[in-house]
Formats: sequence, structure tokens, C-alpha cells
Amino acid sequence: MAENAGTSGETAVQRLAAEYGVATEYEGFDGELVTVPEQTLRSVLTALGADVSDDAAVHRALQERDLAPWRELLPPVVITETRRGATVALTLSEGDAVRVRLWPEDEPGAARELHPVQDAEPETREVAGERRRRVQYELPGDLPLGWYRLQARTDSGEERTIDVAVTPRRLSTTDRLRDHRRWGYMAQLYSVMSSRSWGVGDLSDLASLAAISGVQGADYVLVNPLHAAEPEPPVEPSPYLPSSRRFFNPLYLRIGDVAEFPYLRPADREVVARLAAIQRKAVLDPSTIDRDAAFAAKLKSLELLFTVRRSPYRQQQLEAFVAQAGQPLQDFALWCALREELGEDSPLWQDEARSPESPYAQEARSRLSHRISFHVWLQWLLDEQLEAAQRAAHRAGMDIGVMHDLAVGVHGTGADAWALQDVLASGVSVGAPADMYNQLGQDWSQPPWDPRKLAAAGYQPWRQMMRTIFRHSGGVRIDHVAGLFRLWWIPEGNDASDGTYVYYDHEAMVGVLALEAELAGVVVVGEDLGTVEDSVRDHLESKGVLGTSILWFEMDGDHPLDPSRYRELCMASVNTHDLPPTPGYLEGVQLQLREDLGLLARSPEEERADARRQLDTFLTAVADAGYLPHGEESTQEQKIEALYRYLCDAPSLLLNVALVDAVGEKRIQNQPGTSDEYPNWRVPLADSDGRPVMLESLPTSERVNSLVDVVNGALGTRRRTSTVTAPKQPERRDLADPFGGAS
Repeated sequence: MAENAGTSGETAVQRLAAEYGVATEYEGFDGELVTVPEQTLRSVLTALGADVSDDAAVHRALQERDLAPWRELLPPVVITETRRGATVALTLSEGDAVRVRLWPEDEPGAARELHPVQDAEPETREVAGERRRRVQYELPGDLPLGWYRLQARTDSGEERTIDVAVTPRRLSTTDRLRDHRRWGYMAQLYSVMSSRSWGVGDLSDLASLAAISGVQGADYVLVNPLHAAEPEPPVEPSPYLPSSRRFFNPLYLRIGDVAEFPYLRPADREVVARLAAIQRKAVLDPSTIDRDAAFAAKLKSLELLFTVRRSPYRQQQLEAFVAQAGQPLQDFALWCALREELGEDSPLWQDEARSPESPYAQEARSRLSHRISFHVWLQWLLDEQLEAAQRAAHRAGMDIGVMHDLAVGVHGTGADAWALQDVLASGVSVGAPADMYNQLGQDWSQPPWDPRKLAAAGYQPWRQMMRTIFRHSGGVRIDHVAGLFRLWWIPEGNDASDGTYVYYDHEAMVGVLALEAELAGVVVVGEDLGTVEDSVRDHLESKGVLGTSILWFEMDGDHPLDPSRYRELCMASVNTHDLPPTPGYLEGVQLQLREDLGLLARSPEEERADARRQLDTFLTAVADAGYLPHGEESTQEQKIEALYRYLCDAPSLLLNVALVDAVGEKRIQNQPGTSDEYPNWRVPLADSDGRPVMLESLPTSERVNSLVDVVNGALGTRRRTSTVTAPKQPERRDLADPFGGAS
């Protein structure tokens, strides 16, 4: 609910905003209460489908909001927990009889009759001249985890069927981690390359990194979002502004791992060989990653591979994948084909091609069928190579394996914004209010979920997204997890700071996330940095969702917080992708970069003095803990190893080792507040001298192995042999249809 719902003296617009879960005031970063301008409230309410064109319309909207639940036979969806007595409210015409049945989603033949709660007096109300009564029906208390269908049918012919989710009270996938703390590498996959890479790290490189780090003693590899971008160059470099969060990026395919590769025609193989030679030279360039060149070369090669006839077995596998993926995959592939045909700026996107059901799009399904099949095929190849990476992790002894990263949202003109517009809000974008670092606020240019429409869809889009990400992973990091509770909405045309929070049904959002994670055996980590309400962290912790701690941000007043006081249910790191690698941080590279880009708020001398004081405070704390000598100069590597040893004193269940720290990389991966001024998300992995670091060198790198030994020693973990048997993975349940039964 909005923070000031029910406050006396509210205007009609403010009351309506509170009914829609729109905050009319909020606490700013300085602790002061900020009142949201009425025009901002009207714009946000309009985006939510409310008519606020004049005062009379606002009053009508208030009345309709009050009566709407009494008009519907059933609520849009029911989200409950195991072993919790739950009821569902049915609203009927006076005197009407009803039959209510419940069955597991995939077993309609196993329906159970539901009965009203005994001795419960029905509520009644008159709606449009008709007396309506509300009756509570009891759900069985012994329902196992999973999805169900609930149907109500009245004698008068009214009928409705809705989804029911029985979610875990707490994730067992988290509780199983309590036997010992685990560490894993944190890496930007596109920057991690081998001698066989085509100018960008790929899924085969991910499998190799998992195999290497598994032997070193790691239990997971956390990578950047692998979400789909544009279907052809140029592509958006930021993995946090994808086209789709439901599908993956073909940029990460390893061409040589496609099963049809050996059967290319000789002339086609020569073409691929020439492209490979050019792109493999790019691996040796430590300056920047050229995604567009790499993607263009891969697309050309994949188009040639697509012409190779598949074996009957391979064709069956492809058809099975397509059947499981259903309509969402077809719509995504259609968007890819249309995007290639129309480009980004065609006016047809706003007219004939405005949605998957529009006339132009429907006609294109047959006209562009070959290209649609190509993009479907690419997703199948990605599914195969993602599965191979997770298999490599398990074979190396990893307990969790690949941990994916879920971005906050999608590009406003991308595939998901096009295909899911029925559950996304238009005329607004997601961002962040003003804070001490960004006093103008932030606009991320991403359309938000519409809370009401998402609920009306039974949370199916959210559920399907989880299932595709969980399909071949052991964990997921949810970027800006507080967005499952509230998001900062910015009306179109407003400054980023001129927005307000819109609240979501977090019980449902987190419940569906927890259910899909439990069924898939996946560990869930929420990025809860920055301004996050205590109630958010409390709820996530109660569900078994891990939080996030960053060493440089954990303070107790003016001093570093003792790591022993970090949260146990947490993933702890020294840094993040928005901060410089530790080798660079120790040298102050971020200050020089910000000075060069004109981003300093104070003089360079003041900024450097303040940064030195902060760094000295941490190094003193590390020395006080006995991990650095007092009064003696230490090398950069000694300081980094000491910082990690210090971090290992935390009880946090997961601990990230940044791959950039392990190899000595100094350059910032992403400089907030910049776009083209700095090559964000395009920095390949290099050592402290700026030389490219190849995956093949990691097992024998003295610097890497020294840090690994420090972490293993501190956590009590150990290296493994390369022939270890994979640990037993938690049982994955109800995954026969990982795409949510879409047809």
C-alpha cells in the first residue's frame, strides 16, 4: 500500500492514488518527506488505466474501485503458502448456487470439490441494483507446492477459472547452504575469453570457467545478464538494458560447438574459418570489445549452419524444444524478424506492426516464416549450450553452478515491451529518485509491470520468465530486488526526479519467484543495496532470499562494519560491476576517470583526500584484524588478499571473488552517469599491466592461485580433483514444462 494511504485531508486524487498503490509522499534521501505533485499522480494514474481527466472522473474512478471486487465471481489469482489455511472469496448474485473445483494444473482429472467455510456469515452488498453476496471457500490445507486451477460455475451460467499458486513458506534451497559457506567467481562473461573465442566471451568460455573454478574449490559462477539484445548489429552494450528477459543472446553462442558444424559445405567452412580468424585476433586486443563485429561474424556463420540438414534425432530435439517454449518463443522470433525488416524507428511499430496480433505482424508470420524459424533455432542452440555449461559446473564438483543475473527491466522498444504490452504500463518508465550521488534522479528507460494487469494475467509472464532463466542454472541474482515491492515510475516528459513509487503485491511477486525457485532447486539472491526499506529485507529474509553486502558500503558510522556483523543470509563481495576492480580502487583510478569525464562534484584534491581517508580506514581495520602488518608498506596483491581474508570473517553463506581482482585488472567495467563518454560494458579482461588474460592461463596463474588459496583457507573449503563426482543436486520438481504451459 502507499505510504500515506488513509491520511486525513487527502484530495480525491490522493485517495485514488492510495487505492492504486501509488505513493502520494515518500521519504527523500535526506530524510525529508517529499509530497508528490498532483500532476505527477494524475500521469501515473492514467498509466494505470484510471480516468482522471477531471474531478468528476476521479470520483467515478473512486466509486468503481470500491465496487469492482463485488462485480467479479473470483479474484484474478490466488497466491498462498504450504500448510497455511487459506480461503478464496466468491462473489455471487443473491440466491445463486455455485460449484467450486480445484485441480493440479496438469491433472484436470484429479479435481477436488471445495466447500464454503462453516459458520461464516456472508457479506452482502448492492451493486447496480443487484444484491451480491461474498462467500469464503476453504482451500485444502494439504496441497503440495505447485500450480493449480480453480473453477467456479454458478447455476445461472456464470463461470470463471483462475490460477492458484501454493508457494513455499521458505526456500529450502537456501537452508541447504547452511552446512558450510561457499565462494564463487563473479565475472562479466563477455570480457572472459579464450584463444577460441570470437572477440567476446561465450557459453563455451563459461563452461571452461566453471570447470576451472570448480576444481579450485568454487561452488558457483555469477555472470552478467545473458538476456537477448537486438537481433542484429548494432546492439546495446549494456546487459542491463536488454530487449527481452525471457530469452537469451545469440552473441554468446560458440560456433564450433554447434553439432552441425562438421557438416558445413567446404566453401561455407572456408567462410566461417576466415571470420573466425579475424575475430580470434580481436581477443588479443586489450582495449575494447567490439560486440557488433563479433555478432555480425557469428550471425553470418549461423546463417550458413542453419542450411545444414539436421539428423532425425536433432530435428526431434528441436521440435520438442519448440513445443515446450510455445507461443512466447514464436512471438519473440517474430519480433526479431520484423526488427530486421523494419529497423527500430519505423512508424509501422506504432500502427500496423504494433503488437503480435496486429495485421502486419500476422501477415509476417507466414511471409517471414523462414527467418522466424532461424531465430527459434538460435534459442534452441543457446538452450543446448547453457545446459552444457551447467553440466560442466556440476562435473567439476560445483554445488550451485551457473548463477544468472536478472535485469530490472527491458528496453522500451524491445521484444518484451512489444509482446508483453498487455501487462506493461505505457507512458511511464522505471528509474530511481534523487539521491546523494544522483541528485537529478535516474531514468532507466524501461517500461514497468502494471500491477493490476500482471495479477489479472495470473502472474504468468513473471512465472514464464523465471522458468526460462532457471532452466539451466543453480542460482539467480535479482537486480534491484526492492522492485518486487515498489518501483519508481517516471511519467513521460518528466524529469527523473519527478516521479513516485508504485507498490506491487510483494506477497505474490516474491511468492511466485520462491515457488519457481523451489521447484527448480535454485538459490535466490536479491541485490538490496542502496535505499531499501527494512520491511523489504525482513520479508525477503523470512522467505530465504539472500541479500547483498559490499565491503566498501558496509559502515558503522564512520568506521567499517566488522564483517562478523554481516548478515548470514547474504552474498558478500568486495566490489560490484559499478565500482572499479580492487586493484584499480587501491590506485584511485575511479577518481582520475571521473576527473577526465568532468564528473567530480568537488575539486580533484578534495576528492582524492577523501578517497584516501576512506581507503585508509578500511586498510587500518584489515590490519587491526591481523591481515596486514601495521606500519609497513604492503604490495597491492597483499592488500587485495588481506581484504578478501577480512571479508571471509563474515558469516555470509556466499562470498564472491571478482575475477578482475584475481587477475589484477584495474579498469572500471561501467562508469555510472556515462554512455558514449566511456566504453561501458566493453572492457576485456586484462592483468595489472594491461595484457589480455586468457582463460587457459587461469589454472597456472600464481596471482589467481594465491587468492584462491587465501579464500579456501579462510572458508575451510578445498581444491578438488578434475575427476570429482558432481555433488547431489536438489530435486527439480514439476519441470516437464519449463515455459509455463504456454501453447
